[in-house]
Amino acid sequence: MTQLYYKRNLPHYQPDNAIYFITFRLAFSLPKSVILSLKEEYDHFIKSTKLIKNISERNNLIYKRRKQYFGKFDKLLDGSESGVLWLKNNDVAKIVYDSIMFRDKKVYDLHCFCIMPNHVHMVFEIGDENVGRIADSTPRNGVSGYRVTKILQDLKKYTAKESNKILNRSGQFWHNESYDHVIRNSIEFGNIVNYVIQNPVKAGLVDNYKKWKWTYVADSVKGLIIN
Repeated sequence: MTQLYYKRNLPHYQPDNAIYFITFRLAFSLPKSVILSLKEEYDHFIKSTKLIKNISERNNLIYKRRKQYFGKFDKLLDGSESGVLWLKNNDVAKIVYDSIMFRDKKVYDLHCFCIMPNHVHMVFEIGDENVGRIADSTPRNGVSGYRVTKILQDLKKYTAKESNKILNRSGQFWHNESYDHVIRNSIEFGNIVNYVIQNPVKAGLVDNYKKWKWTYVADSVKGLIIN
């Protein structure tokens, strides 16, 4: 039986049949001091929730705070001009775009994604038909059998290698860990799809999501987009 939950720096809950909101970023895209400050704030909150005896109430509070934590984190990424912005390079962005598309209908069913200058948002689904396509991974960094983790490891490994060739550099390309969130219901799904698609607009890069070259929206979710 596949385990569903593990924790590195962030908690990861990865059931086989679910829709995921994923965010991963470039290495060195944010200062360590900023990340540590956010993490300390989040960890302090988590410790305080241990005093709440009602498990359902505690979990709901943690769920809401984790979304707030991500919102602060993503806002910093959108406004960052001090860190690396390798995804501004069209050739690099195309490697990532094509690699995400290549995996559609092979290891996940892709709903949408957006490649920003220093990070990537994805929404995809893993159902019974996908699970059989993804071989259980051998242990990597103490993590085994987590299919979303394996998908991202493979995607990031390939795109890092090819992107480094384009940039004529070596070394770490992506930050080690990614943010993964299981979407709970149709309302949240619609909100997150719009969040992903409108990210370049919110960041001031374009005035309409259709003008951003590195956005993909599946036909099945186009009706959810709020213009």
